[in-house]
Amino acid sequence: MWGCVRLSRLISLGAALAFAGAVTTTEAGADPAPRRVVSINLCTDQLAMLLAAPGQLVSVSDLAADPHSSAMAEAARGYPVNQGRAEEVYLLAPDLVVAGAYTDPATIGMLRRVGLRVEQFDTAKSLNDTRARIAQMARVLGREDEGTALIAEFDARLEALEAEAGNHPRAALYHPNGYTLGGGTLADDILRAAGFHNLAAELGHRGGGTLPLEQLVMAAPDLLISAAPLPGASRSEAVLGHPALDALRKGRAGLRITSPDWICGTPHVLNAVERLTDARRALPEGGQ
Repeated sequence: MWGCVRLSRLISLGAALAFAGAVTTTEAGADPAPRRVVSINLCTDQLAMLLAAPGQLVSVSDLAADPHSSAMAEAARGYPVNQGRAEEVYLLAPDLVVAGAYTDPATIGMLRRVGLRVEQFDTAKSLNDTRARIAQMARVLGREDEGTALIAEFDARLEALEAEAGNHPRAALYHPNGYTLGGGTLADDILRAAGFHNLAAELGHRGGGTLPLEQLVMAAPDLLISAAPLPGASRSEAVLGHPALDALRKGRAGLRITSPDWICGTPHVLNAVERLTDARRALPEGGQ
């Protein structure tokens, strides 16, 4: 019985949404700015929070408020959260849902089948991609002027940071389970913008993968960048306390980072560039 009632509610809501959408389009012309936006992806959460008009964004994903994942965790606490389930999103009555390229295809398909507009955003793999994601979010929200201003601010700050880049010491990203990021990644572009060569890319790695501990130690990067330990003492993090890495940090330089500024193609990536620039300046002899 409950299933029938719930289904009837969804059907009724779908009809109401379809009618409301038709009226809005007729009154305002083609492609009106959405009035109720729901984000179900960590990266679209942050882009939408940066660009949405007051009251336009009505819900963000639960990851948006996680300080271990989100660069805007504090701001996200001002929004209702969702777990990205299709029925839950539908009942929020959005006229736009923003999602990632790898958001559960079943969820995306279900939302589209019931008539909701869904815009998906590719993962940013470079700083240029970051500009493109900002512009895309501004377009779908009907906030092009705000997007142009945010990109101009991003470019000005990036130009100031890149202008300081001198010689190019070698840096290595080394995370739990020996995970690293090589060429063709946002992390690689962040390193290069801060004036570093990415050791993993130099060794032929593209995308994410494992870097053997022995290879890392023998390559002796000027800066070893590791993730800050998370609560829970995961065994995957044990390698980060290996004596060989401790010796490498003491003999060269080490930097512990948190990941939120590195994950998504948003202006917050420049916080990572800035911190790395400071680390490069602190290296003896410029790291060479």
